[in-house]
Amino acid sequence: MGPTVMLVAAHNVSKRYASGDSVVEALCDLSLEVAAGQFVALMGASGSGKSTLLHLLGGLDRPTAGEIVIESRPLAAMSDRQRTLFRRRRIGVVFQAFNLLPALTAEENVALPLLVDGCPNGEIRNRVDAALERVDLKHRRRHRPEALSGGEQQRVAIARALVNEPAVILADEPTGNLDSAHARTIWTLLRRLVDQHGRTLVAVTHEATSAAYADRIVVLCDGRNVGEFEPDESRDAALVAHRYQELAG
Repeated sequence: MGPTVMLVAAHNVSKRYASGDSVVEALCDLSLEVAAGQFVALMGASGSGKSTLLHLLGGLDRPTAGEIVIESRPLAAMSDRQRTLFRRRRIGVVFQAFNLLPALTAEENVALPLLVDGCPNGEIRNRVDAALERVDLKHRRRHRPEALSGGEQQRVAIARALVNEPAVILADEPTGNLDSAHARTIWTLLRRLVDQHGRTLVAVTHEATSAAYADRIVVLCDGRNVGEFEPDESRDAALVAHRYQELAG
């Protein structure tokens, strides 16, 4: 067996923001590595730095100090245009708000990253078909968002994140706007994308029931990585919540 490939890495990353006359330290000397084909959940209270870290991993913001590396490529070494293209082609992002364009059908929303990239029409059709099939929505392809449930809209958003076959998918509270039944569907789908399709996933959540789907759970507190653990085989949410509380204090 060869060495483990670390697909995503944050090395001693800090992020500070000016707030009036004071400075807010959202992240402080935080390090994290995610192997290819791994599902990592970031847990922490509001303000712990989870979303800030996810934005840095996605190249949506730059750290004040430290380094973000994706596929062995430091994001800081890229120009703004190179980072934009890299983000579009190699990083899939799923937000809490589905961010679908209401005037477009499901398949048109999924096709958007490919259209922006100037892909040929035949390739777009094939890749959109494959992405919608992975999220079990080919039968709803011609429906606009208003005709879809919240869970279906999030599955369209996941298909859009998948359509470029990215190196990593970043999900920021992807079920925050959904009821518990639809949330279970989304987390089960994300788990299947890792297990059956080899996707690499980093997801932010504050729910133990959601984090239990992950391979590793990394706990953040006051901008620091205070520890991590792996759910047991039963993926018991109560055990996850207990272990989280031990680390988060």
